[in-house]
Amino acid sequence: MSEKSLKVITELLNEEKWTRAALNSYTINNFRELDTIIEETVKESAEDEVKTLCDEHLTHTKNSIIALYIAGIISLSRQLVDDSNIIMLINIFSDNRKWNIVEYLCERILEFGENKLALRTLSECFENEGYEEKKFAVWERLIKVDYEDADIVRHLAEKREEEDNIESAVDYYKKAIHRYINKKSFANVKEIWHKLIEFCPEDTDFFFHIDRKVAKIISGERSSQLLEDLFSYFTEQENWDKALEILKRIISYDPKNQWARNEIINCFRQKYSHHSHLEDYIRFSNLNQSWRNVNDAISDFEKHISFDAGNFVFHRSWGVGRIKSIHDDVIIIDFSRKRGHRMSLKMAVNALTSLIKDHIWVLKSTWKKEKLRERVKGDVHWTLKTVIRSYNNAASIKQLKAELVPGILTAGEWSSWSTEARKILKTDSAFGNVPDKLDVFVVREIPISFEEKTFNKFKAEKNFFARLTTIQDFLQHANPESEFFEEMFAFLTGFLKAFSTVNETVISSYLIIKSIVKSYPFLNPGFNYSFDDLFSKIENLEETFSAIEDTDIKKQFLLHIKKEEKNWQDLFVRLFPYYLSKFIIDELEAAGAENRIKELIFGIIDNYREKREAFIWIARNIDMETWTAGKGIQYEKILIGMVHLLNITFREIDNRRDVSPNRKINKQIQNYLFKEVNLENFLLKADEESISRLFTLVEDVKDLDASIKIELKHKIIEKFPDFKFYGETETETVSRGLLVTAASYKLKQKELQHIIEVDIPENSKEIGAAIQLGDLSENAEYKAGKERQELLNIAIGKLKDDLEKARIFKVEDVDTAQVSFGTVVDLKNIDSGKNEKYTFLGPWESDPNRNIISYLSPFGNKFWNHEVGEKLEFVINDRQYHYEVVSIEKTTI
Repeated sequence: MSEKSLKVITELLNEEKWTRAALNSYTINNFRELDTIIEETVKESAEDEVKTLCDEHLTHTKNSIIALYIAGIISLSRQLVDDSNIIMLINIFSDNRKWNIVEYLCERILEFGENKLALRTLSECFENEGYEEKKFAVWERLIKVDYEDADIVRHLAEKREEEDNIESAVDYYKKAIHRYINKKSFANVKEIWHKLIEFCPEDTDFFFHIDRKVAKIISGERSSQLLEDLFSYFTEQENWDKALEILKRIISYDPKNQWARNEIINCFRQKYSHHSHLEDYIRFSNLNQSWRNVNDAISDFEKHISFDAGNFVFHRSWGVGRIKSIHDDVIIIDFSRKRGHRMSLKMAVNALTSLIKDHIWVLKSTWKKEKLRERVKGDVHWTLKTVIRSYNNAASIKQLKAELVPGILTAGEWSSWSTEARKILKTDSAFGNVPDKLDVFVVREIPISFEEKTFNKFKAEKNFFARLTTIQDFLQHANPESEFFEEMFAFLTGFLKAFSTVNETVISSYLIIKSIVKSYPFLNPGFNYSFDDLFSKIENLEETFSAIEDTDIKKQFLLHIKKEEKNWQDLFVRLFPYYLSKFIIDELEAAGAENRIKELIFGIIDNYREKREAFIWIARNIDMETWTAGKGIQYEKILIGMVHLLNITFREIDNRRDVSPNRKINKQIQNYLFKEVNLENFLLKADEESISRLFTLVEDVKDLDASIKIELKHKIIEKFPDFKFYGETETETVSRGLLVTAASYKLKQKELQHIIEVDIPENSKEIGAAIQLGDLSENAEYKAGKERQELLNIAIGKLKDDLEKARIFKVEDVDTAQVSFGTVVDLKNIDSGKNEKYTFLGPWESDPNRNIISYLSPFGNKFWNHEVGEKLEFVINDRQYHYEVVSIEKTTI
């Protein structure tokens, strides 16, 4: 370490102390010379010693320009939050109106990242020096890092308005109104609201968003006042739909608002001026009677007014119909299966649902099926708009699927179609979300910005980690200067303002904030916690770590542990079951901690019942030969543990204990053992004792699909024909057997699989659809579905039973000394004198048209075990047969 920098700075500090240099004598060049000295200090890696020297000097000479500047710049260069020394310098020179030096100091701070105080002071410099354009440029930077300042945003909006840059002015006015709401400054909110009505009155989605925010933060009464002003615009434009929507919002805040009620009646009269029964429906609904609940009256009126000649309606049993005419209290409707149907108006209002003309149900009944199918498949955007609007402009993915599958799209087509639909709903500005309902989508009149769309998603999310994902998504595609990001970031900082214990939300918030501040230093909330401070307050490490749902945050957590905790290797071993990744293994291996890795592996294998997922991960991802050499851990032990866990999870599922996680583990084990044929591959290379031990364990898993056991058993028999299974005698094996070919066995397996995976699910969907029709006692579709379900279950039982009894024969085992399974027999028909050739197989292969006969059939059974030259005479169904066996050969089938 060089003493040169320390010596130079010590001399400067002493000189400053003795000469007491006046502030007026300081120039920018003095600070540039200090910058040169700081650069030398960095080259010599003497920053710590120099900063300590300056800090000590400031304890007795608190206004030392040199010490304040050098210590301050070193702090900033290290990305430390403390900028107090430079701020003190700025205040000293500001008080003495040395604006050129103040400007230099502000610019120096800003070299290390945006800083609210530096930007604000810099703008004051430019204002004092008369540089208006520079001031406005700094203001544009300032409002991006200072979410609270509303006045400067408004000034920028007014400047853009003066320049006739209305689009930019509107953006600033929108930003300003958000900030004034947060300050509860209603007078300013109202002024800007009027400005925005002047410039962008049709952006009602924005106005409604502001109205909700005003109601929440200020009051519903104030929100109503704003909406009244917006209402005036739409009545002037004679946009009665929008005017009515605004009035309904006002009534939601104040149901007793008589002015709003009167205006609703006026708007209805304007909108439905050509309706033949307008005044009757106003009277029927009691809209103009203050004693009637206003919302009920509106609903009643809108239901009645929708009934007019030419309009579409829906009945639960008769489907879609079109109103042919209305005379007095009688309505005549043409349904597809019930034309000219007469109903009283009162009954129609109660029994029918009115539909818009482009409602998806109307299109289903009026378009040809193929035309609608092609439109739906080829135009996802149009389909989304059509279905969402059919649901009063609020529909979920589940509702979309119910409308399209299976009537228009197949289940397979829906899979790819819905992927494209979800992408459009997420990215297309024409679609938004219902506030506080993440899975319900709306069609927007004015395109929604990505920022607002993501913010709405954030608000609708209930899960903490889902919100974190949304915040990260926001930062990937938008800037944090957005007003919407302020509330999202405040959500995170809120967890660190007050807490008694550190749980998964506190530590995750800390890690995310730290990551965000690294990219955007101006967002630093100024918390003085270190990771170690928070880590020491965690009461249950495993519980807290496992509760972190985001894998990236878990990794950041582990990286901080490695960096700041001395016993990180022990902690990595403890936390591995909750972060199943090669990352921990690789980090331990890189640190030369092989013993820790072995401790981790053996601990999981020995405790596989408690550490199930970790056990499965170890089996899949760890090379046992590398890490268990000389430890006596055989692969058979892993497989035994897997089968045991399979049995345990089946039992726990039956007992309704942790059903979802147990099903997940059960499926993973079945895939590992059977689908990936790990168990089969081991058994076909194992000794008799291991085969017997493992297969017996598999047989004892009573809930395992019988066809899996059967197939595994046959694989063993194929490889080891003389193998005797535990508890089974040779006589039992033969007597219970049903001889079959390998090809027919596979066909039966496929047949069973098709029933389980295709027929049963399709039938279940049909039953579900039938239930939706209601009234199960008279529901033919429902009854047919239940009958088919019973037949399918019977078929499954029979196939499983047949497969269990089946024994696959080998061609090389065929004995041509006598008629047996797999032989082709040439017979002489003594009565006709002609030769006949038959192949003798089993009932699964039987095909009389091709002379393939089952050995279990009455005809086939008569020839069984007979030899060449024998003559047979027998009767079947009153018919006399007389044959001689001419020759016996092996089949080639």
